[in-house]
Amino acid sequence: MNEKKLKLVWSWTWAIVLGLFITLLIRFYLFVPVMVDGSSMMPTLHDGDRVIINRFGNVDRFDVVIFKDEGREYVKRVIGLPGDEITYKNDELYVNGKKQNESYLDTYKKQLGNGLLTDDFSTKDLIPSGVVPKGTVFVLGDNRRASKDSRIMGPIPESKILGTTPICYWPLEHAKFIK
Repeated sequence: MNEKKLKLVWSWTWAIVLGLFITLLIRFYLFVPVMVDGSSMMPTLHDGDRVIINRFGNVDRFDVVIFKDEGREYVKRVIGLPGDEITYKNDELYVNGKKQNESYLDTYKKQLGNGLLTDDFSTKDLIPSGVVPKGTVFVLGDNRRASKDSRIMGPIPESKILGTTPICYWPLEHAKFIK
């Protein structure tokens, strides 16, 4: 093999190896795909939907996050941040006494008619201090009637959060940016 062909093969080999390294870095560290297991996030996400975990950025109120607890991954929505007092009264969310709009639940609430999606509760009754402790978040599933969330598990340590889930990519009929 002449020197020119050897340089060409080497440059292609180097490009392929670098491309694979970058792809693996993105796939296993930056944007990790996860399958939703269960119906606790319906109607936003369905059992079997595939989402991507974004491991970067801050977690904000109403972000959908994935966290690991009891050896299992959970997908839930952040409702309360450290220091927040959360109250649900007549199917309305109040954070620190201010009513919050949960437009992502509107369709689901209409389907229920007069029934309540979320039973009344308060962090005053669930957490000894009455507020979400420092270093934790309070999460709920969008399907409030069928969700194991902070009402049962308590506040979730931020250290257990794997990241936010900004995109559902599969199946194609459910593909969307998650709000």
